[in-house]
Amino acid sequence: MLTADMLIPPAVFVTITLGTWIALSALSNKPRQAEDRLRRLLLGGADRQAVEAGVATKQAVFQAKVTAAAQKLGKSLRPSDEAELGKVRIRLLNAGFRQEQAVTVFYGIKVLGLLAGLAVSLPAVVLHMGMTQSAMTFALGAGAVGFYAPDFIVGRRVKRRAESIFLGLPDALDLMVVCVEAGLGLDAAMRRVTGELSQSSPVLCEELAIANFQLQMGRARKEVLRDLGTRTGVDDVRALASVIIQAERFGTSIGSALRVQSDAMRLRRRQLAEERAAKTAVKIMIPLILFIFPGVFVVLVGPAGIQMFEMLVKK
Repeated sequence: MLTADMLIPPAVFVTITLGTWIALSALSNKPRQAEDRLRRLLLGGADRQAVEAGVATKQAVFQAKVTAAAQKLGKSLRPSDEAELGKVRIRLLNAGFRQEQAVTVFYGIKVLGLLAGLAVSLPAVVLHMGMTQSAMTFALGAGAVGFYAPDFIVGRRVKRRAESIFLGLPDALDLMVVCVEAGLGLDAAMRRVTGELSQSSPVLCEELAIANFQLQMGRARKEVLRDLGTRTGVDDVRALASVIIQAERFGTSIGSALRVQSDAMRLRRRQLAEERAAKTAVKIMIPLILFIFPGVFVVLVGPAGIQMFEMLVKK
């Protein structure tokens, strides 16, 4: 006979499934995205551009609505202390978010994550556990996960961008050395690097393009280079900026300074590759023990174990 306790798990599952489906349907303008993409590819050039422009417009409108809602929610959590506000802004700059309202939108997204975590978890835990202290604890934990998820995402993005800049910087410096020694100025060399390495190192080229634009607008090179180091958050870029500033101040060769810096960065990149290669043997032990070794053990020892079992049974 069916009881209330037996009906609670299916009810919770159906509720979460329907809620997820409704949320995805509301957020998705076109549910059949694969068919949509195939239809756009089969269209002609002008028709395809028109369709892509319409999709981009709808995405921009949706992002603008989310940004506006996040700004309204984030104004209350935005830190009033200028030092704390500066730290958050620099962290978002390191992650690639340069908009003026990036801090407000960031805190608004944290509030949205908190509300989403509570909205998803609270009905489920209340239906399953009732209005108990444990249920409230689980709901608050889910809300905390939604609240701190943007910090985790921003941190991961900062690490990825810093690693991309670090790995692409030696090649950019080599090309810059060639351009400087060929007679180009530092500004022209940076523009050349931005054009040549836009596919292999897009993050670094994007930052160099911003620095070039600031130089063209009339800012002092020393300020632009220091801002470049702060905006990227990479120690090697800060060191490079200091080297170039000192070379200009004391009148030394910029090409020689860039060559020395490039050799040092390439050595650090090689050491990083060797370190990761050395860690591979240790990291591979976990999947080897958990997944590969049991299968090999069953294949090798299984037949012998079956024969021993049959012999013991016969006796």
